[in-house]
Amino acid sequence: MNRLIHESSPYLRQHAHNPVDWHPWGEEALKKAREEDKPLIVSIGYSACHWCHVMERESFENEAVARLMNEHFVCVKVDREERPDVDAIYMDAVQAMGVRGGWPLNVFLMPDAKPFYGGTYFPARNWMGICSQIAEAFQNQRSALQQSAEGFTTNMHYTESEKYGLPLVEDSSVTISSEELKAVYDKLAASFDTERGGTNGAPKFPMPSIWLFALRYYQQTYDSDTLQAIKTTLNGMALGGLYDQIGGGFARYSTDGEWFLPHFEKMLYDNAQLLSLYSEAWLVTKEPLYKRVVTQTVAWLTREMTHPEGGFYSALDADSEGEEGKYYTWTKAEIDSILGPVWGDLVSGYFQVTEEGNYHEEATGHATGKNILFPQRTLESFEMEQELLSDQLQPQFDKLLQYREERIHPGLDDKILTSWNGLMLKGLVDAYRVFADESFLKLALANAHFIKDRLIKDGLLYHSYKDGQAKIAGFLEDYAAVSEALISLYQATFDESWLQLAEQLADYAGEHFWDENDGLYFFTDASYSNELIARKKELFDNVIPSSNAIMATVLYRLSLLLDRPDLGERSSQMLQKVKPLLLTNADYLSHWASLAAYRSTPTVEIAIVGPEIEAFRQKLEAKYVPNKVITGTITSSNLPLLRHRGSDGRTMIYVCYNRACQLPVDSVAAAWELIG
Repeated sequence: MNRLIHESSPYLRQHAHNPVDWHPWGEEALKKAREEDKPLIVSIGYSACHWCHVMERESFENEAVARLMNEHFVCVKVDREERPDVDAIYMDAVQAMGVRGGWPLNVFLMPDAKPFYGGTYFPARNWMGICSQIAEAFQNQRSALQQSAEGFTTNMHYTESEKYGLPLVEDSSVTISSEELKAVYDKLAASFDTERGGTNGAPKFPMPSIWLFALRYYQQTYDSDTLQAIKTTLNGMALGGLYDQIGGGFARYSTDGEWFLPHFEKMLYDNAQLLSLYSEAWLVTKEPLYKRVVTQTVAWLTREMTHPEGGFYSALDADSEGEEGKYYTWTKAEIDSILGPVWGDLVSGYFQVTEEGNYHEEATGHATGKNILFPQRTLESFEMEQELLSDQLQPQFDKLLQYREERIHPGLDDKILTSWNGLMLKGLVDAYRVFADESFLKLALANAHFIKDRLIKDGLLYHSYKDGQAKIAGFLEDYAAVSEALISLYQATFDESWLQLAEQLADYAGEHFWDENDGLYFFTDASYSNELIARKKELFDNVIPSSNAIMATVLYRLSLLLDRPDLGERSSQMLQKVKPLLLTNADYLSHWASLAAYRSTPTVEIAIVGPEIEAFRQKLEAKYVPNKVITGTITSSNLPLLRHRGSDGRTMIYVCYNRACQLPVDSVAAAWELIG
């Protein structure tokens, strides 16, 4: 066993029995490299990463490879999900070297932790050759390596303003015209796959923030092509192999262009955002498929991903029994044996299951006899074709799920990450606000209390929780995602303690992460960044929206709910700063685009006062108006929108824009007339 046996991360513990003398990231390893004057190998991955497992089997479990690594290097393993700050620094360096990023990420550092070479997956023979060459170069060409490392490190210290030519904004006002918003959307839409959904090419990632922006754009324009692009994408994902048709939840991405063959791991962060997306889309379309996706995904979350104390686990592996996707695929004979020949044929017909199998070997193209459930049509249309009564098929699906539960499950990464829990908390609250399912709220509240009780100590948010211990000082993504979720939770419950906590977290981030000179937030807390060679900023969206974009949205919403002009001004400055990039390169700025959509038209501020606030809130949520904030109280409140507004026994609604309110009305219908 090596030092990783003492770590809580499932990914690190997977490597605890490697013959490689792995160290966790930290001062001990960095000090050892300096004292022994050795370069470091920093190998970064995560527990559900298929090629990380492959490289472990081929290289890190190999005695000869381990001997070479141990002799010449200080070897460090990093869980990128636990330490996104470390991952961001060295991913940036590798991309600056001209290498396309990905995981596993393997980077060679000088003893001062500055990077000079790196890549992703290496076959064992190539890896041994590279390690040997670098060990020799460190002895004989050290000055050249150091010079290269200094160059890559210098590049990391450029501010976002310097790197992207962004303006230094002093004026706190920002304007987004309808023409500018259309330009942003058109830039994104140029990459849409209008036939299969998603963006053009393969692999296909869900990218929920793109489609959430598209929904907001549609809500303003009612452009039919926009709605069709959204529906094509959501239908393609939900009716494809990407979605677990009987168990709920989405895989991380589709390896092909048709949403058929997934990379089977399931990540909490994808499913969190997709809950929000499908819930919002249902409000627009009332498509039964979207409600079924939300309900099934919450059931999966409850069944497989929930800690007894209320936190949510991180991920499910792609592999089980050493085979990718084995848990999720079926033979025709299996289905027939479980359901009998009549129902077996019907269910197989719906899911396009065949005797020879629709899942082929990648290397040979030969049929395997295994099938990915791939309906490509809604349950309602199939039942109509087969003259089945509604819900007749569901009991058959339940039997398949019960049978599958007896299989060996994929590996579970049971660490709890604060930022991902924040995303899922918001997804659950969004689903509750749309469908009014009390079980969604119950799960959300348990998670919110878990975050408050287990992940916040003395006002400081922690990033990771495992085995009863919270550790690693929170990153900007933690403060941003949790704050956004708590703002939504307040608007679903009118419990002001959640709004107060969101304000506290946002204020802490402002004190400890804000870069006054650059006008954006650092990713790391100023008090806990000593061991890093650079403090990075996250500006661009990836599969998770950028922490700066989420925080700018948080500040905007808090400014309206709390009458905090200082927060609104900072949000405006951030959006104004990013606006030139947004107008020219929207592909990785879709969460910023959603904020721009909010700012392009006035945000409606709604206050409800009286005994029926919950019933009125639910009715007000029944229409798709994402650009709103809602406050409510039965009697009285000190919140600005509610102050001095008592009740005479009736429930009254106040509709306000730009802090100016109309006369109160006593019905939701009258409120809708004022909202427009």
